[in-house]
Amino acid sequence: MNRTAESTNDEPKENDHKVLGKKLGLFSFSDTVGKGLPLFTPKGATIRRILERFIVDEEIKRGYLHVYTPDIAKLDLYKKSGHYPYYKESMYAPIVIDDEEFMLRPMTCPHHFELYLSEPHSYKELPIRFAELAKLYRYEQSGELMGLLRVRTFCLSDAHIIVRHDQVADEINAVLDLIEFVSHTLKLKQGTHYHYRLSLGERTDDKKYFKDDASWNHAEELLRSVLQKRNAKFVEAPNEAAFYGPKIDIQMTNVNGKEDTAFTVQYDFVMPKRFHLTYINEEGKEEEPIVIHRSSIGAIERIIAFLIEFYEGAFPVWLSPVQVKVIPIAERHGEYAKQVSAQLAEQHIRTELDDRNERMQAKIRDAALQKIPYLAIIGDKEMQNAEKNIFVSVRTRDGKDLGQMSIPEFISRLIHDIEKKI
Repeated sequence: MNRTAESTNDEPKENDHKVLGKKLGLFSFSDTVGKGLPLFTPKGATIRRILERFIVDEEIKRGYLHVYTPDIAKLDLYKKSGHYPYYKESMYAPIVIDDEEFMLRPMTCPHHFELYLSEPHSYKELPIRFAELAKLYRYEQSGELMGLLRVRTFCLSDAHIIVRHDQVADEINAVLDLIEFVSHTLKLKQGTHYHYRLSLGERTDDKKYFKDDASWNHAEELLRSVLQKRNAKFVEAPNEAAFYGPKIDIQMTNVNGKEDTAFTVQYDFVMPKRFHLTYINEEGKEEEPIVIHRSSIGAIERIIAFLIEFYEGAFPVWLSPVQVKVIPIAERHGEYAKQVSAQLAEQHIRTELDDRNERMQAKIRDAALQKIPYLAIIGDKEMQNAEKNIFVSVRTRDGKDLGQMSIPEFISRLIHDIEKKI
């Protein structure tokens, strides 16, 4: 494990995601690969995959159009967007190819704008919601790196919504509805586990922020009004906006008391001008839209870090890398245990078989340390009942004995937990 990935000299707490991530075998770092570049194990990759599938399916259900765009682009693209002067210090150095300069992308918005420009659009099409699970690359200073919370490459559940001016408030409300749905599904409560922050610009700082006082005033008041009408508690934070407009940030605090932005909704009145984004209005004339930048589940790495700490490593069944540990008591139960594992796997239950030559209590203890939700224990009694049906004795990770269950009954319980996101 690369200890330099931690930004503090203090001994991390027991529920710190860096500690639990190592104990549970979810991710690691390698100095040979590079600082701030996490390597996800099969178990950690499983959590990623489940979260990614969950958010893509939910976004498509809500009218998002998922796309793929390149991880690299010409430097000209980021000069056009204005990101290069503003974010130059956090971008990787240009790569020279055939006398042209390319960049590993630190953000997705310019790519999505170019995609929008690939064909003309009518007012009837708006809002257009381009979404992507985008790999991004940013040069965080070594002292700022912190496990999965601050890394140099991450996957962002990104989207850019092109809207007419009269659609902005409704669309921001729809984004906040999505964010609150995601948070509720993950068992995160507003005011307890996360809070809203209205991030404002500083009018006098025209080096950091685009100069357009009227647009700033309108955008900030619109976001403030949306939060007020939702009766959402929020704090206002000056000088925390993006250079192209104000934003609503969803803030979470890790076990060490450090606050980070988990999700965000941003109002953008600058990029439509820089990219000459237009649509044909009802009168047949070109009109400039507004862009809403948003992230519904944030950076996958960061939300995994928060969730490791929030659940203390004991993920709900639907997110657990291993949902069932099958434990044969003795060697003579091994073949039967393989049949049980195969039946569970056929139903897409993530299963591990512990057929080591160890005492049952040692196997149960190891499964508990790995915080696996269910243990399926197989001994003589279970095999005796196999003539009628395949049976297992079921325990939960907290030691509760659920008694004997048939495999169909056990599978039904598991599917219920998974579908209900328990």
